This record gives sequence, C-alpha cells and structure tokens, in this order.
Amino acid sequence: MPIKLPSDLPAFDVLSREGVMVMSESQAMRQDIRPLRIGLLNLMPKKIQTENQFARLIGATALQIELSLIRMSEHKTRNTAAEHMAEFYRPFSEVKASGEKFDGIIITGAPIEHMPFDDVTYWQELCEVFEWTQTHVHSTFGVCWGGMAMINYFHGVKKHILDAKAFGCFRHRNMDATSHYLRGFSDDCVIPVSRWTEMRQDEIEAAAGLKTLLYSDEVGPCLVEDPDHGALYIFNHFEYDSDTLKQEYDRDVAEGTPINVPINYYPGDDPSKPPLNRWRSHAHLLYGNWITDIYETTPYDMNEIGR
Repeated sequence: MPIKLPSDLPAFDVLSREGVMVMSESQAMRQDIRPLRIGLLNLMPKKIQTENQFARLIGATALQIELSLIRMSEHKTRNTAAEHMAEFYRPFSEVKASGEKFDGIIITGAPIEHMPFDDVTYWQELCEVFEWTQTHVHSTFGVCWGGMAMINYFHGVKKHILDAKAFGCFRHRNMDATSHYLRGFSDDCVIPVSRWTEMRQDEIEAAAGLKTLLYSDEVGPCLVEDPDHGALYIFNHFEYDSDTLKQEYDRDVAEGTPINVPINYYPGDDPSKPPLNRWRSHAHLLYGNWITDIYETTPYDMNEIGR
C-alpha cells in the first residue's frame, strides 16, 4: 500500500520518481481500509528535505499511511517558504485543540544541540507535545535532538557536549535480536552520525524501564525503547540521504568551519569520491518494523488511543 500525500506536496513527485507508491486524497478515499495516521513534528530548518526523508521510509511498507505535517505554534522558519508552511503545516496548538489522535508521531531533530533544553524558545510547548503523546498518540519516535529532549523530559537523562563532533558512519551492535523493532537486522549495522552531543549508556541504564537496542562502542547508545511511554528514541540518522553528510561537510568547508572528513563515508575517506550509502536497507527495516508494530497494536477505533 502507498503513503497518502497531497498531490502538490514536493515529496509526492520526489517519491513517485523514486518508485515509492504514493496516493492522492481522492484515490485513498476509494479504499475501504483505515490508513495509519502518522504525524511529523518537523523541527528541522530544511523542512522539505526532512519531509522527503521520513516520507520515503514510512511510505515503503505494505500499509496505507496518512502523513500529517506539524510545526511548533510560534516558532518561525527562515529556510522554507512561508507559502509551503501555510499550505502543508498545522501548528501544534491547532492539532491539540482539535482533539484528534494519531497512530504514530515522529519528532525530528533540531540544530540546537549546544543549548540547554530550558533555553530553547519553544521548550514549554514541546513539553506539552510530550505530555499530549501520552493520551493522543499510540507510538512516538523521537529522532536525534527530538529523542534526546524526550528522554530527558520523561527520565532526566542528560545530554553531554562532546569535545569534537561525532561525524560519519559508525558501526552499531544489535543489542536485542529478539526485539520486534530489529526484526531482520544483522548483528551489526552502519548508521550516519552527525552531532555535538551524546547520551551516556550508564545514565540510560540507571533510568527505569529503558532498553538500549542499538549501541556503538565509538559513539554510544543509538536506539532506546521506552515502553512505559510508548516511545522509541534514536540519536543518529537512519533517515539521511546518501549525500546529507556530504552537504554538511561541504557547507562547513565553504564557510571555513573546522570539520573532519566524515568517518567511513567516502571510499578511502577521500571526499573527492562519491559517498557510499551503507545504511539504506537497515533504515527501511527499522521504520518498516515500527510501522508494522503500530499496525499490529493500535486500536482500530482511534478514540481508544491513549485510554
């Protein structure tokens, strides 16, 4: 089954050209099934790029997905056209007031790692989002800073500033081969990493109810399950395109910002060569497993979500 998107959303054409099945509103109405309602709370400055990345992953399953784009109510973006935001995004305040519920929500990262959580301009509203997920969302997926913020809110696990940016593609160990989220995973896998902060395994282990599913000896915990809050937290970037790390590297080089060549990304660590995508299959596995778990466990009657 395809992902349901507005036909004029840029992701509709991008994914169609890639062979991902997409469906317009009118087509979806003719299918006598309930689509899974998945929200994307997009905190990234390049909204369209992020929409494409996550739509690509959740749209590759055998289920019909209805994607809703959500933004923080008062936070303004300077990197995406106002017309795009007005047409495709709803502020969280409006979503909350509507009383609607979601089978799943993805909360993205944001380029504000160095800031204390309390200093983030929309922190109070984001805390409202976290609380709202407990009554209006069946399963929440916090990504990078979004995952760090959520695990901090519910468990007090802190983020720590690194001496140097963790940047590149790092091997991670499968810590629980029986987890339904890791169904089909190899014993280890490569995941893109791009962050100035880290979460620490000993602090995660000290928090009640958390379980680390993917871990790297070099860059620490990656994927953490929080069943008590219906959540997954991932601190790295399975959703990245093949050239996302290249874009970050080229930008920093052009701006004169000190940056190391991303580890294990270019062949022979030579940035003059095209980068290799070593994570795509596991990215689809993880998000496909998440969607499947939602499908198998979410109530058919959406009014029952959160009860």
